[in-house]
Amino acid sequence: MSKNSKQTSSKAATAASKVLRDGRTSVASKTAAASALSQKGKGRA
Repeated sequence: MSKNSKQTSSKAATAASKVLRDGRTSVASKTAAASALSQKGKGRA
């Protein structure tokens, strides 16, 4: 099985972070945002 080397961009990671901090977003939105952030890699978003 090959390793996935793709990473989320900083702009997408920032948007995902806002979704996670917003109390009005759905569980599905938060799940997708968390998935995107987990693919961000090291460093700040």
